Amino acid sequence: VATGTADLAIEMTKISGAQIVGVDISQGMLDFGQIKLNQKKLTNRIRLTQADSEKLPFQEGDFDAVTVSFGVRNFENLEKGLEELYRVTCNGGKLFVLEFSTPKSKIVKSIFGFYFNNICPLIGKIIAGDGSAYKYLPNSVKVFPYGSEFILKLKQAGFQSATCQPLSFGIASLYCAVK
Repeated sequence: VATGTADLAIEMTKISGAQIVGVDISQGMLDFGQIKLNQKKLTNRIRLTQADSEKLPFQEGDFDAVTVSFGVRNFENLEKGLEELYRVTCNGGKLFVLEFSTPKSKIVKSIFGFYFNNICPLIGKIIAGDGSAYKYLPNSVKVFPYGSEFILKLKQAGFQSATCQPLSFGIASLYCAVK
């Protein structure tokens, strides 16, 4: 879910026999992803579908595993989106969410904060000609319920055994949960 240009879906083809469905609300992102799939000859392993994370066009329990990489914080309604992820995951299936978080170390937090709030928007303005999207990113991270708060949201959606593994000095976290 929130597959964007299908980079994670492409990486997941390393899992032997995996059949992958990538979902994103943006048809434009999916179009770029489809070009990659065609070039890499992966259309037999990956199918891309345009859909809203809060209204997934799949049956209950259709997937053994569901992943979201840097997209959950953009769900319009986080609780509804998590309930949908729960619905389409099979019993005993797993959810993996990779998302930005706020580092606990004051040193890393201040360095990352300076980069994220000042340098990243500047680079975005120079390269893309518009820094507004890069200003949105740090703001969306600030309001996202990371760590134990997000684990609580996963449990409220029905998931069990939810864990959080901080990565890259706490800049990102990997959440794992079981239906």
